[in-house]
Amino acid sequence: MRTLLLLIVAVIMGAAALDTPAQAYPTKPVRMIVPFAPGGGTDIIARLVAQELTQTWGQTVVVDNRGGSGGVIGTQLAVRSTPDGHTMVLCSLGLSYAPALYSKLPYDTEKDLLPISLVATQPFIYVVTPSLGVGSMKDLIALARSKPGQIRYGSGGAGGSSHLGTELLRTMTGIELVHVPYKGTGPALTAMLAGEIQVQLIGISSVVPHMKTGRMRALAVSGARRSAAAPEVPTVAESGVAGYAFDVWYGMLFPAGTPRAIVGKVNTDINRVLKSAALGQRFAAVGLEPSGNSAEAFAKMLRAEIAKWRKVVKAANIRVE
Repeated sequence: MRTLLLLIVAVIMGAAALDTPAQAYPTKPVRMIVPFAPGGGTDIIARLVAQELTQTWGQTVVVDNRGGSGGVIGTQLAVRSTPDGHTMVLCSLGLSYAPALYSKLPYDTEKDLLPISLVATQPFIYVVTPSLGVGSMKDLIALARSKPGQIRYGSGGAGGSSHLGTELLRTMTGIELVHVPYKGTGPALTAMLAGEIQVQLIGISSVVPHMKTGRMRALAVSGARRSAAAPEVPTVAESGVAGYAFDVWYGMLFPAGTPRAIVGKVNTDINRVLKSAALGQRFAAVGLEPSGNSAEAFAKMLRAEIAKWRKVVKAANIRVE
């Protein structure tokens, strides 16, 4: 009987020990790595979420910008950090296509990172110059098929979101478009206003003013559902390209080895702050949509995204070194 009692006590104490890391977390300031320079979409989201988590935890959440190599440098820093829950990294869609774009990464995306939660999505939109003479995505696809290699589309750089999203459209429809990369979204937008390019996939918040003045014509939203910023614009899938969905997403991850109890707590807390009306309004003001989910759902999504982009990058023969 005495042995049995000791065994029961040991089990209870063991279970309590497993809960302790999550109950006490965080015990010091938390570093949130942003693998991009200040001012971009990822940085904006990180600072908004960090402010909310600081209030929730009573510990400062410090945003640490570590840009370079398309997010690889900052992500590598997170992978190499101590897996105690006090360092996390906010990554974007680029995390899923980096394994296909780069011949060698300094980490294994699926093995060295532990997904916590999806945080936000940003709808992109296909716009054209009015001089192109098309009024819908179906019109654009038909025109591109009749004039293969004669329509130019711009992007903020080779291997960027607008480039990959348009290549996904190209591979799914079989159309031929000429890619013109620029050094950033701003220059690409200026080039389109100047008539250097005719088509562009871009963040919806950047072009709504030009859509209203008629300098650009919206054809379709790239995401799986319509955007609240332009509810009258159909999705690409609704426009006849079944299965097309290109959402620019942002998600939080820990280095592998972080205790699961802490992952669960942080997931719960992130999803709670994403539901706050105040944060929702701040996201909406910059064209973002809060999109929390479970750690398991985010992990499943990331695996599917990596597989999808391997096929797209291979089909489009894209390589960035």
